[in-house]
Amino acid sequence: MSNKKNQSDKILLDVKGLKKHFPIKRGILFSKQVGATKAVDGLDLFVREGETLGMVGESGCGKSTTGRLILRLIEPTAGQVTFDGTDLLKLNKSEMRVMRKKLQMVFQNPYASLDPRMTVGDIIAEPLRVHKVFSSSSDMKKRVRELLDCVGLNPAYTERYPHEFSGGQRQRIGIARALALNPKLIIADEPVSALDVSVQAQVLNLLNDLQGEFGLTYIFIAHNLSTVNHISDRVAVMYLGKVVELTENTKLYANPKHPYTQALMSAVPEADPTVMRGENRRQRIVLEGDIPSPQNPPSGCRFHTRCWEVMDVCKTQEPPLVDTGNSHYVACHLYPAAAGETPLKTA
Repeated sequence: MSNKKNQSDKILLDVKGLKKHFPIKRGILFSKQVGATKAVDGLDLFVREGETLGMVGESGCGKSTTGRLILRLIEPTAGQVTFDGTDLLKLNKSEMRVMRKKLQMVFQNPYASLDPRMTVGDIIAEPLRVHKVFSSSSDMKKRVRELLDCVGLNPAYTERYPHEFSGGQRQRIGIARALALNPKLIIADEPVSALDVSVQAQVLNLLNDLQGEFGLTYIFIAHNLSTVNHISDRVAVMYLGKVVELTENTKLYANPKHPYTQALMSAVPEADPTVMRGENRRQRIVLEGDIPSPQNPPSGCRFHTRCWEVMDVCKTQEPPLVDTGNSHYVACHLYPAAAGETPLKTA
């Protein structure tokens, strides 16, 4: 579990109605738009200062796109992203560039996210140079060495190149680069999925330690539920561009309410052999059919085409994300609160 000593009740990031529709174009010079891929389609969530929000879901559900939209690495189609009291979507390019000092990202592939032609020192110093943090090169080099030490690497490695490091070491370099500007929020996009299992644990423990030391807030994107369980305080479950369940880590793993979340949880391997047999054996839920196309998502609840609890109302009415009790938010018609009395609140 992540370090909670720096958590507060302050909402650092508030996302409402976030959408990203990628146009589908055909014809001569692809000039005619014939449709859109709805990668993110009306997403709501919030992140408290000092916590780790895990985001999970199947490949293609929009997790990574959401991270890039929050940082405006790609521009949203619609919605609102409020960070530390500022609506990021209303900022111009120069204002957003200043704001990015507070918002950083750790990318999934440590082999592709580091420029192979740059030394480690130059890679970590790049954000410091772009934002003109230091006027003295000696001060900048000192900061780079401090950052390498923070992530558990030898400060003498500044003149080495990325190909001289292992995958875990490269990801530590990426984390050091993200820390360079003292950000408030770091979005980690599947930062350990490309690493060996033993190395994954080391990187996760490093992220936990850094959070406690620097008071960081994380959005941790992953498809591995065990990894999310280890590091997250709360978890948002995504399906086809929307959040379908959002609650505290312990509540989600003890009592998943949305049928899709139940199916995800049933697929997690059980380490205890006594649980794998007898009356206590966890029932495996196998979802039938494929994920619907984000180009033409189903009407009503998007999960109804694969849900074993489907009702007529599910096919026509989209359930809102509402509190079913004790800040356990679910978008499902199975629960009375889904009638809309208690919508997602951020305060």
